Amino acid sequence: MELKPSAHADTFARDHLPPPQTWPQLLFELPELAYPDRLNCGAELLDATVDRFGPDRPALRDAGGGVWTYGELRERVDALAHVLTEDLGVVPGNRVLLRGPTGPWTAACWLAVMKAGAVAVTVLAQARPQELATVCAMAQVRHALCAAPVLDDLVKAEVPGLRITPYGGRDEADLLHLARRHTGRGYPAVATSADDVALIAFTSGTTGRPKGCMHFHRDVLAIADTFSRHVLRPTPDDVFAGSPPLGFTFGLGGLLVFPLRAGACALLLEQAGPRQLLPAVGRHRVSVLFTAPTAYRTMLDELATHPYEGYDLGSLRRCVSAGENLPAATWQAWYESTGLRIINGIGATELLHIFISAADEDIRPGTTGRPVPGWQARVVDGNGRPVPDGEPGLLAVRGPVGCRYLADPRQGEYVRDGWNLTGDTYVRDPDGWFRYVARADDMIISSGYNIAGPEVEEALLRHPDVQEVAVVGRPDERRGQVVVAYTVLREGSTATEDSLKEFVRAELAPHKCPRVFVFLPALPRTATGKLQRFRLRDLE
Repeated sequence: MELKPSAHADTFARDHLPPPQTWPQLLFELPELAYPDRLNCGAELLDATVDRFGPDRPALRDAGGGVWTYGELRERVDALAHVLTEDLGVVPGNRVLLRGPTGPWTAACWLAVMKAGAVAVTVLAQARPQELATVCAMAQVRHALCAAPVLDDLVKAEVPGLRITPYGGRDEADLLHLARRHTGRGYPAVATSADDVALIAFTSGTTGRPKGCMHFHRDVLAIADTFSRHVLRPTPDDVFAGSPPLGFTFGLGGLLVFPLRAGACALLLEQAGPRQLLPAVGRHRVSVLFTAPTAYRTMLDELATHPYEGYDLGSLRRCVSAGENLPAATWQAWYESTGLRIINGIGATELLHIFISAADEDIRPGTTGRPVPGWQARVVDGNGRPVPDGEPGLLAVRGPVGCRYLADPRQGEYVRDGWNLTGDTYVRDPDGWFRYVARADDMIISSGYNIAGPEVEEALLRHPDVQEVAVVGRPDERRGQVVVAYTVLREGSTATEDSLKEFVRAELAPHKCPRVFVFLPALPRTATGKLQRFRLRDLE
């Protein structure tokens, strides 16, 4: 597809898009995806929302009870955009690193970067110096906005030529101090092209090899106009909250893009673990919750073991799970405990957010769902040919957003024949529902049998003493691989390897049962909560 003329003075991002012939086919079949040629997602999410709903509705909340209205948010975003362009010399197309906790000022910085026509490279507050140096080198970052409490590691990264501006500190050069000089000055958003790069999102490291995923201004709106609009269906009165940080595209969509697109409010929590989320739901009347399956299991434990804490979940109406497979047992336990149906979904940094899901009566526990309106999906073999329903194969997806790696030869691995291959093994049921089997590189082949680790994990999670489990293959000279279960037991459990083996034999065929159990205090995860199976395989 031919790109529209760019508004970027710094053309690095467009210059480093993959060759057009390696792009996936893009689909814009829904009328709401017919975006104009000139489009700035920051202006659409903020200015257009103020025009629709007025300036007085609450936009952002923090843990302490502070509330920013849409009018206040726009005033602060516009002041920050003036600082970026007039004081710091940022020009359209410059990459701006954003590093800070999930909170209103980090969100405001992201929106200011969008309105200024720059490219946001948002990283986790926990990122270490070497990780920061790598990201800055790959994206050729020369400007950074960094929360004052986490400034040291960015300085230690020693990025050549990087201009760092802290925010939330007391120095006169602090971003928020500079912004006060521009209070009350509106900022007309740069008239970026709909297909100008708005952000570069780096994959979260479950494989140990991060990749930069480039997304356009129209892509940011497309995830709201597909999954959020058609599956989540938020209202302006909703309050969103969740555990994923803004540096993770699951969090960017669920905690900023979706609520602002709907004129709703987002509760942005710096500390958003399961034990912080539970009281926050009642205190702030949260109605839409985004988190991972592990967090739902932990919250279930908390509700069961502390029934007298008085957790009030009565305001909740939507619970979304993504980041890893949602076991049917977790879905059922949450439903029995709360009466709420978890909206399962699969997304990818390469595709920005969720593309297969289901809500309400469409939900079938144990399946992910069906393609979100605006998206298509199928299951293919290693040569890209569709496999019959009921047979496992590779998940292939296409829609309004597609994979565009930043100067990375792995583009040709992820995109084949116009489809995005997510690296997941799936089965499509005859009536169109998609069921997760495993990550393609997580399939265990033992004595000629194909064994899906998540299936074994789901069986073990039905044991009352198992809190978490990850199943991987251990090399074995005779069988090729044997099944190993890395297991986290609940506090006070007396379960043993023999008792767990006996339990799982009653659940699964003998060849799927783990031959070895390794007990751990916790499983290795990324800062976004994703399981790092490669670390377990390294142990093997």
